[in-house]
Amino acid sequence: MSNHTAELSEDQVRAALAKVRTPEGVALSVSPALAGVVVTSGKVYLSINVDPAQARAWEDVRGAAEAAVKAVPGVASALVTLTAERKAEAAPARPAGGHGHGHAHGGAPAPRGIAVPGVATIIAVASGKGGVGKSTTSINLALALRDLGLKVGLLDADIYGPSVPRLTGVAQKPETTSDGKTMLPLENFGLQLMSIGFLVEEDTPMIWRGPMVMSAISQMLKDVKWGPLDVLVVDMPPGTGDAQLTMAQQVNLAGAVIVSTPQDLALIDARRGVAMFERVNVPILGVVENMSHFVCPHCGGRSDIFGHGGAHAEADKLGVPFLGEIPLHMRIREMSDAGLPILVSDPQSPQAEAYRHVAQGVKAALDRATASTRQAPRIVIE
Repeated sequence: MSNHTAELSEDQVRAALAKVRTPEGVALSVSPALAGVVVTSGKVYLSINVDPAQARAWEDVRGAAEAAVKAVPGVASALVTLTAERKAEAAPARPAGGHGHGHAHGGAPAPRGIAVPGVATIIAVASGKGGVGKSTTSINLALALRDLGLKVGLLDADIYGPSVPRLTGVAQKPETTSDGKTMLPLENFGLQLMSIGFLVEEDTPMIWRGPMVMSAISQMLKDVKWGPLDVLVVDMPPGTGDAQLTMAQQVNLAGAVIVSTPQDLALIDARRGVAMFERVNVPILGVVENMSHFVCPHCGGRSDIFGHGGAHAEADKLGVPFLGEIPLHMRIREMSDAGLPILVSDPQSPQAEAYRHVAQGVKAALDRATASTRQAPRIVIE
């Protein structure tokens, strides 16, 4: 008798889901609410996407689906998430002659999203495009905030290209609480960490549709035992698409840090990033100019490879804070690849000091926002 076990297939998973009934009595396998099924290395991920008004009725379906999939021979683990999405509403018209910048637009404020238990403040690190060093900025910003005396976590929300496992040198799988419902964040360098990269192999392609991406991000926020944390830094997916906008709307973000390089093309995308967050009433904590200049490791000479000062000028033009410049330096790249960020490997270096300068600006912006909230007038009705 052969010990070889046939590779788990999507058909097997869908056959199991055919035995699960929706609130309407339809097999889940053929329901339009089933947003997608991904099977990889014995792990199964699927998302159920329903109207928010029906979310409570569908929770039992989610549980039944998870149990049915786990019972399939060859399934090592199953993640079934329930996403309740409202249909997009028409955006309010802007006043004639408005420029679209600033921190408040016409119309009602966008609804704020979920709070995360154990987390006092959530900030996003975002970029209008990939390749500008957003993830390296995220990990070093988190470490610099740690150095300012804060308890900090880092969530890697870049589902398609998770970088945190490589940047932190952490590769093990997260453990769960005794009831199996909540994941425990991994820890390194005094940071709490979570990434989809801890749950799948590094070379596994994440061929997921938008609702599945948001389900995974939502689960890493709500179903992880974070805290107690002063700040959770979220390394956002690059760009300004559906996933980024939904994240900005669904999560109670205290503010966003926009990362850009100095050249014109990157600045155009950074401008879009600022506009997206302002559109959903998320404060811009500031702009960081990454790869601002190159310092030769041999002669110490400086070269402005991508230009210089463009992000600072753009921040001034948009009326948002400029947080600082991060140089393009071999040590930052080498240590990031080695899983030892520059704040850990060479904390006294000028490069580490540049990140600490950015973190001081971020903390000051958060402190101002907190003070403003405390000083807001109260209306008492007697």
